[in-house]
Amino acid sequence: MESRPALDTDPRVVGERVRVLRQAAGVSLSELAKRAGIGTATLSGLETGTRNPTMETLWAITAQLGVPIGAILDTPPSPQIMRGTAVEASLLELFEDEWVTYELYRLRIPSGITQTSAPHLEGVSEHLTVYSGTLIAGPVDAPLTARPGHHISWLSDVPHSYRAVGPEEVRASLLMRYPTPARP
Repeated sequence: MESRPALDTDPRVVGERVRVLRQAAGVSLSELAKRAGIGTATLSGLETGTRNPTMETLWAITAQLGVPIGAILDTPPSPQIMRGTAVEASLLELFEDEWVTYELYRLRIPSGITQTSAPHLEGVSEHLTVYSGTLIAGPVDAPLTARPGHHISWLSDVPHSYRAVGPEEVRASLLMRYPTPARP
């Protein structure tokens, strides 16, 4: 897969949203970087809009801030495309109710590349339906296999990965479910 920016949106807008969420959480830049497992310079560059982070970096940051990744992206109808090591994900819809936030993505995963993602918040789950290709995905220590027409799901509050196997790229949909923290 060719090297492209992680997001098809203005990095300054994403950076400002991350900064506002970080400050609202009362966390310093260096503390958030440490918790997310990234460099302080990387986070600083993201917040100022001078760096275009990977999808993995964005997931790590939003997990530590306790928010879905949709909190830093533009809202549909213009799908926001995020690119990781292997996964290209287009955010199609964001659904919220009092107890749960859902994000619906269209995925494209080229064959032969593995993407490993850091744990999301406790209780976050992923529900994936494959339309073409064969995918091995799920917890790193217990991956699942899905072929066209198959559905797999897992709790993604553990390290998890995605890998298209065989000659064909995977086309799939992903529904992420984030439980809403209890409100005081």
